[in-house]
Amino acid sequence: MSKLPWPRVAVLGAGAVGCYFGGMLARAGAPVTLIGRPAHVEAFRRDGLLMETLTFTEHVPVAASTEPAAVAGAEVVLVCVKSGDTESVARKMAPHLAPDAVVVSLQNGVDNAARMRPLLENEVIAAVVYVGCQMNGPGHVQHLGRGDLIVGGRAGSAESAARAARVAALFERAGVPCRVSPNIDGDLWAKLIVNAAYNAVCALSRLPYGAMIASPWSREVMPQVVEEAVAVARADGVRLDADGMLERMWKIGEAMPAQISSTAQDIALGKPTEIDALNGYVVRRGAALGVPTPVNRTLHALVKLLEQATARPAR
Repeated sequence: MSKLPWPRVAVLGAGAVGCYFGGMLARAGAPVTLIGRPAHVEAFRRDGLLMETLTFTEHVPVAASTEPAAVAGAEVVLVCVKSGDTESVARKMAPHLAPDAVVVSLQNGVDNAARMRPLLENEVIAAVVYVGCQMNGPGHVQHLGRGDLIVGGRAGSAESAARAARVAALFERAGVPCRVSPNIDGDLWAKLIVNAAYNAVCALSRLPYGAMIASPWSREVMPQVVEEAVAVARADGVRLDADGMLERMWKIGEAMPAQISSTAQDIALGKPTEIDALNGYVVRRGAALGVPTPVNRTLHALVKLLEQATARPAR
């Protein structure tokens, strides 16, 4: 019996996360198109995607483009752009999406899928990403730890849940652990809380996770970030399993001691960060719900100042 054919996959936003998960699918046999910046696309076309992981290092053949229109013909589209670009990218790809294409948001923050749905006629699935990775040059992604996903469809929609299950099966087939969540909003918030605790402190301290969580200063501040964010989530009606949250948070740093947060990576490159979708989101929702968030507010402001100080002209 022949194996089922792989669906065509497009990755919109071929940075570290997009290259890792798109690369895993391509390595397993899926036809994958990576859509990204010219320097990366040139490297993909010349040499393939260089994947340096914990278990293998190899060049993986992929198609590549700089244009969002390259999503045309894809059955699954992974959106991996920065949260601030969500609406812009949705509008650009909308005219080119196949009618039955499933869009999967592999982005930081809790509301990207919800922001794309009014702009697209396609099903949009939310995903929670747990991976440590970074780009080490044009066309070169380095994997530092984990590499698993949680996906979930729209609440109350059996069809959406079925599509989420098919997305999970696709990743599992490629060797990427992926489970379907009946409470994706709670899982998104759980990830947001971890991100809020790690990203800003890492960017400000310039320490990798292992050294950062060993510091008494981090161990005092990070639990306060978590406490505020949990209070906001609960006030927002999110079903959140907060028991053992701190222990799970510390284990992230223990599991990926060499990891540098995406916010720290952006600061080092002089690029805009996603801090508005992390601590900034906690602050905004807290203000709307009457929940004080002084620690998150301070970290958000300090990262925005650092972002301003290190900004480089876009190329």
